Parts: sequence; C-alpha cells; structure tokens
Amino acid sequence: MTDTISAPVMVKRLGLSDYTPVWRDMQAFTAGRGRDTLDEVWLLQHRPVFTLGMNGKPEHVLAPGDIPVVAIDRGGQVTYHGPGQLVAYLMLDLRRLDIGVRRLVEILEQSLIDWLAARGVVACARRDAPGVYVDGAKIAALGLRVRGGCSYHGISFNVDMDLEPFSRINPCGYPGLAVTQLRDLGIALPVSRVADDWLPGLVSRLEYGRRAGGDSERHQRQQWQTKP
Repeated sequence: MTDTISAPVMVKRLGLSDYTPVWRDMQAFTAGRGRDTLDEVWLLQHRPVFTLGMNGKPEHVLAPGDIPVVAIDRGGQVTYHGPGQLVAYLMLDLRRLDIGVRRLVEILEQSLIDWLAARGVVACARRDAPGVYVDGAKIAALGLRVRGGCSYHGISFNVDMDLEPFSRINPCGYPGLAVTQLRDLGIALPVSRVADDWLPGLVSRLEYGRRAGGDSERHQRQQWQTKP
C-alpha cells in the first residue's frame, strides 16, 4: 500500500560540488532513511569528473587526461560531469510511490522531453540506451541505483558546458555517440533557471500531489520544502 506523503519532497541546491563527497552522502542518506523519511531531490553541478558505472568497461575511457575517473555503484557505462551541466539526484522511496525502476526511468526521460518540447525542441528516448536525444545526439544521461526499494543517483542534462571531455570517452559505452547541449540548440539559460523550470514537471509526473490529496501543480509547488 502506498503511504500518504504530507510534504512530498525536499529540494536541496548544492551548487558546484566535487563528485565523491556527494556520492558518499547519497549512499549514507539512502542507508539511513526510514519508512517516513521525506524524499529528496538534489540539484547541483559537478567539477570535471568521469564516472564509470557498475557495468562500465575501462576501454570506454579513451584518454581521460587530467580529469579523474571514479568507479561508482550506479548502472550504466561511462559519462562525464562538469560545470554547466544540471545534475539531479533522486533519493526516492519507490515502494511508497508504487513505481518500479523502469517507470522511474520513463518519468525522468519524459519530463525532459516535455520540457524541451515546450521550447520547440523535438527530443526522444531510446529503450536500448536510457537518456534523452535530439537528432541522434545525447543531451541527457541517466543512471540509477536502487537499494532497499529506494533510489539514488539520477540524471544529468547538458545546458551550457565544455563538451570536449565527451570526446575522451565512448559516452555511455557507444563509440562515436554525438553529444549536444541546450546552448547549441539556441536556448541560452543558466543552469539554475533550467532546474527551476524543469522540476515542477518532474514532480507532477511522480504524482506527489495526488498522493498527498492535491491535484494541481500549484499545490505541489506549495508543498515543496527547499534547502540551499
């Protein structure tokens, strides 16, 4: 049975952060949460880092140079995080939301596809390679871990960044995969604005409002708790 959530989700804005401490904090939060722990979404940017998922093959890291490579516990292959990329980490109780990991992937992808569509950009998802694509180029990468019915890790969305480091890897394990970003699509917005604009659509798709007894995006906005 799905629990009622009186206050849907805590949103934390972590700014520009090193990767490893945030990853360890995600693990600790997930390990320590209880049945009534509020879900959290962490919004941030990372200093340059390549992350290699549990299925990652070292040969997909071609020439990292001075950018560190961190082997981590999410699914998927290798990707790059750097300034100018919106990263959203989702510490959600999937049992309480009554959704599985495949559904969470679909919700994340569709929330960005809808956001882009509202700005005149046609995007799509690929069943064989999770993420969001524009004209065959990847604009958002996705990787999750579920432990005890609760998710962590999340999605990264290229906004206005240096894309050169993607040429040092086979992004998500696909040699020659093209990568794009909002700036190259003619959308000039700061990462913080993208985060604030996109988040309501994500929360709406997670249906927190209906589970809490509300039925509107305005109601969901009012229930968010934020922390810098």
